Amino acid sequence: MSTPRFVTLPPGVRRTTVETSRGVFAALEAFPGSGVPERAPALLVPGYTGSKEDFIAVLQPLARAGRRVVAVDMRGQFETAGSTDPAVFTRAALGDDVAALAEALGPEPVHLVGHSFGGLVTREAVLSGRLLPASYTIMSSGPAGVTGRAAARAQALRDAVPQLGLGQIWDLSLGPDALGRGLPEEIVDFLKARTLSNCETGLVAMAHELLTCPDRVDELVKVAEDTGLRTLVLYGEDDDCWEPREQALMAERLDAAKVVIPGAAHSPAVEAPETTASALTDFWNHCERGIR
Repeated sequence: MSTPRFVTLPPGVRRTTVETSRGVFAALEAFPGSGVPERAPALLVPGYTGSKEDFIAVLQPLARAGRRVVAVDMRGQFETAGSTDPAVFTRAALGDDVAALAEALGPEPVHLVGHSFGGLVTREAVLSGRLLPASYTIMSSGPAGVTGRAAARAQALRDAVPQLGLGQIWDLSLGPDALGRGLPEEIVDFLKARTLSNCETGLVAMAHELLTCPDRVDELVKVAEDTGLRTLVLYGEDDDCWEPREQALMAERLDAAKVVIPGAAHSPAVEAPETTASALTDFWNHCERGIR
């Protein structure tokens, strides 16, 4: 797979694919400098309208600790093929995809990270019993579906896609917004390509899942009690999707480790990559040493 001209990958990060029992998924992959992983691998899952590129800035810092680190496009996102069947975009079906990805990266258990909607999807994978990760990080995600302004944004996109199509949505709204924020040309080019490459059926179906997801935290607590699964809740201090207070309460319910990233909002891996990578590495290392 060729690298698009508008995406500059850091040294040590390469574009690849992961073949699984449920299909082929586009990925970004980083290895330690030695090329030989000495610790458990990590699997990073992006959020709604996101992609593997949301993790570009943390891949090499995470790999430096001795790990193979893989970030993926979920089904229908950017460079992973979609479908016209809405049923393949339910949280449960996408969770099955995540479990298949973890299995393909094995045989060691992976350190699993789910960002935003990816947090709700990865939770389904864990609750299904198909996946017991080495650890589980819920990044900028909440106990249930989004509400408030975040819900309004998801509803607006869900309703606009069938009426306008992604091309008009980019021309009328997303494109002018990106230009108005003064983003570099190569980033605007990437955002446009990602937007137009997304599966429209997937965007509509995933918006529904994001809006209607029930609170399943108590079920995750039970899994952690039964299996010893270690969990981290990590979020930006200014998150504008799920309220930081809501995420802090979720961490308490889970008896989970908690890290609040200063100066970050909803995308800590983009807004504060070094701090985020350091927090993840510390958590993963503690889990592997059995330190609570």
